[in-house]
Amino acid sequence: MGEIRILQLGNENWNDRYTVPKGVSLEYTEIFKEPSEKLYDMVFLDRELKEEEIIPLHKSSKAYTVFVTEHVKAAGKAAWFLECKKAKRIAEDEIQTFLSEETRFFYSKPYGEKYEFKNLGIAQGFAGNVKWYGNYCVDLEGTFGEEMCQIVFWRNNIPLFLGQVIDLWLEYRKSPDISIALEVTLFAQGSLSEVLKRWRFEEEELDQVVQIENSYRSGSVFMSIHAKGKGKLRVIALHDRYSRGKHGYFMPGGERYVTSKREEVFCYFDPGDKKPPLNVYFSGYKTAQGFEGYYLMRSKGCPFLLVSEPRLEGGCCYMGSKEYEGMLLSALRRYMKELGFTSDQVILSGISGGTFGALYYGCDIRPHALILGKPVASMGNVAANEKHLRPGGLPASLDMLLYLCSGTNQKAIDGLNRKFWDKFDTVDWGKSKFIISYMIEDDYDPNGYQDLLSHLSSGGVQVYGKGIHGRHNDNTPAIVSWFSSQYDQVLYEDFGRRTEKK
Repeated sequence: MGEIRILQLGNENWNDRYTVPKGVSLEYTEIFKEPSEKLYDMVFLDRELKEEEIIPLHKSSKAYTVFVTEHVKAAGKAAWFLECKKAKRIAEDEIQTFLSEETRFFYSKPYGEKYEFKNLGIAQGFAGNVKWYGNYCVDLEGTFGEEMCQIVFWRNNIPLFLGQVIDLWLEYRKSPDISIALEVTLFAQGSLSEVLKRWRFEEEELDQVVQIENSYRSGSVFMSIHAKGKGKLRVIALHDRYSRGKHGYFMPGGERYVTSKREEVFCYFDPGDKKPPLNVYFSGYKTAQGFEGYYLMRSKGCPFLLVSEPRLEGGCCYMGSKEYEGMLLSALRRYMKELGFTSDQVILSGISGGTFGALYYGCDIRPHALILGKPVASMGNVAANEKHLRPGGLPASLDMLLYLCSGTNQKAIDGLNRKFWDKFDTVDWGKSKFIISYMIEDDYDPNGYQDLLSHLSSGGVQVYGKGIHGRHNDNTPAIVSWFSSQYDQVLYEDFGRRTEKK
């Protein structure tokens, strides 16, 4: 996963005092004057910061990755820096253990995925009823036996390298009379018979994210569900992610929220310089799980919040049950409260599928501005266009329609459209700006931009639009370029901020 880069400031070089693990480089400096071209993965401060070091260090470090010893008693601007970076204290007698055991979780490139649904198999011994629901889930109903036995498995084992730790999260539902367990088998690399380790996670353990750690040698892991009892078992998804240990999800400091039905949403909050506005960015459709837009949002210098969700194949546009939507909205408001910001100090944004999240929760937040690239508003129409206008372009939209509206007919299509527009039309948008770049020949939601214009009837609302020729995915670079430039313009004109050019 690449070398982990650590910066250490102090009066003594820790390379001479501590053992630095393999795969970790510790760069010691007495004075830090110039920002690093590449962000450090971790920073350790073992002395008071000098005034001239604070801004270069702020530009070179990430939130949640700064650790300070008892020799650092920060005040003034140094205290501001530590607050902006969510810095943590570390005791001197814990440093070696931390270097040896925890630094491995601060790698620079996160990764997560959902096991492909097409690779899910049903054990031959199961004689009950099996019903598949698109690419979303499979229901198994019948008698599973009196003893635990394999019921479901996933083909195509995934690699697990020596020293690697992986988080696992199983989405499922079941009848009360069924008991399940997740079994993980580590095979030696290149072998189908040499078992290095087996893990078995019982139902109670599966209420939380479970972890597997390879302390043996590199190999591959096979996943299966074992069950017993009688009733219905719905298998939805198995997620595997590079672990951050106890330091967050996907990124250090990344937070995870989960409903009673095991549905997740992830948030990453960076306080920036703690000055308005709060820039919120909703990730779009993505099968590789994690946060999107980190470097783009960081480049603006403001506090920012990244939002991502892993349901279905690449997300479900942040719609769901009342519990799910309430959970996400509470999270958004929590970060606003932490900063002490009001709605007019918030910008919601996204590209493609992320625009729906910005628009949908914008109805509740009523932000100063919404900055959108390739907007999708009528999600029912997006699914309907899969049949004739865009065959095979986004089949996940049909899963979304089935999941949210329990069908794929015209009634379901209209119902999904209304779910958004009924909410949107009740809002007074008079104090908000809509800044939208759209594809003129868009094949996802062809009338998305025009529909937004027709529904924005509030007095005082401002709309800025730019059309670019092409279908939905024909010219994403142009969309991103205009998206970023409009962010810069709003930050300058409305908040007096200049984005630093690199």
